[in-house]
Amino acid sequence: MPFADVNGQRLYYEDTGGDGPPVIFSHGFLMDHEMFAPQVEVLSDSHRVITWDERGFGQTEADGMPFTYWDSAADCLGLLDHLGIDRAVLGGMSQGGFLSLRAALTAPERVAALILLDTQAGVDDAETTAANDAMNHIWLTEGPTDDLAAIVAGIIIDDEAHNSHWIAKWKARDRESFREPYQCLSTRDDITDKVAAISCPALVVHGTEDTAITMDRAQALADLLPGCDGVVEVAGAHAVNLTNPEPVNAAIVAFLDGLDG
Repeated sequence: MPFADVNGQRLYYEDTGGDGPPVIFSHGFLMDHEMFAPQVEVLSDSHRVITWDERGFGQTEADGMPFTYWDSAADCLGLLDHLGIDRAVLGGMSQGGFLSLRAALTAPERVAALILLDTQAGVDDAETTAANDAMNHIWLTEGPTDDLAAIVAGIIIDDEAHNSHWIAKWKARDRESFREPYQCLSTRDDITDKVAAISCPALVVHGTEDTAITMDRAQALADLLPGCDGVVEVAGAHAVNLTNPEPVNAAIVAFLDGLDG
């Protein structure tokens, strides 16, 4: 199985290989590399597509140590080093977007473009943070109970065709493995005042029914990025690339074709 030893972590990844321009996708909180299956299917003939599991998710085990999204950005760049890739398009959904933005700030010469899915540059408001903290407390003390898992799946996925699959993944994991990833999420820094320095082309796609990160946050991000032409709005909730992949893929393909052309 493909693992890369990066920054003291053992990162699981999948790589389609090939000679096409490289694209690396980073997943959202509580998700893993599998959420990009619809994008891999569409892009693998034309691009080298890498997906990976971030710290504490999927087959990348948590080491129990605190980390930040700047560390996750370093993990992403380190994985590219491991694969011998100097420069790539970075795609990220939600927390995957958080780390992709930070990678672009850390090493702009390594980032050909950004694909930002249901993400933001800022931090959550006090009300959202309090609600998330309450859910996290139950998760860590009791695990993802049926009621809690249904609420979380409704926020992230909100699609009966996909909810049960991801809930089963959550229930199968040691609940303690989510402690540090949640701390990373809830205590992340606000980079709103930094993202205007990111000059590479950027695609911002957002679900119109996303309640985890509302549309105004996506619009604010798009407005700040010099290389972005605005928000592509797609029907769906937070993980819109998974639940409504056709229009998302169409936007991604058109964006990448513009870069390659």
